[in-house]
Amino acid sequence: MSSTEESDLWVFGYGSLMWRPGFRYLDSSAATLQGYHRSFCAYSHYYRGTPESPGLVLGLDKGGSCLGQAFRVASARRKEVVAYLDERELGNYAYQPAFLPIALDRVGGTETVTTYTFVADPTHPLYTGDLGIERSASLIMGASGVAGLNRDYLINTVRHLEQLGFIEDELHALLQEVESRTGLIEVGSGI
Repeated sequence: MSSTEESDLWVFGYGSLMWRPGFRYLDSSAATLQGYHRSFCAYSHYYRGTPESPGLVLGLDKGGSCLGQAFRVASARRKEVVAYLDERELGNYAYQPAFLPIALDRVGGTETVTTYTFVADPTHPLYTGDLGIERSASLIMGASGVAGLNRDYLINTVRHLEQLGFIEDELHALLQEVESRTGLIEVGSGI
């Protein structure tokens, strides 16, 4: 499928777009993007934090692969959905829009389509790169923005990936560190 304006639009979600796309769509599918991985690599000063107490949000950083959720939008709604996504994703974060190929997980195999998504911009002042589990957990624990607690964003992402049948070790390790700091689990309990 091309990225021309006459065709339906595929949108790739790897964070909150997976469970809260915010637009109507015709179809959805688990999908894999090659060449980028999901990473808490951008500060949030609005949705999941403030300038005084920044949160962390996910971005697609170079290297590896990423399992996410793809949504097919009718061609008639294409411009409207791109405008909505650009306002949602570009105003407050270190992202760049991109059209990239993804593999949809279909019965009997995969289907490759071009998708609209957002990749991390390492030149942006809000880009953090990999801060490590300890620093990331500290920021996530202390942050809240207009969309709620930063840790809820992490929890929702991990749980949605589990619903897709995918376990991402790095996110689970981060979630376990955050949970240990809340007192929900004992460190090393294996829960």
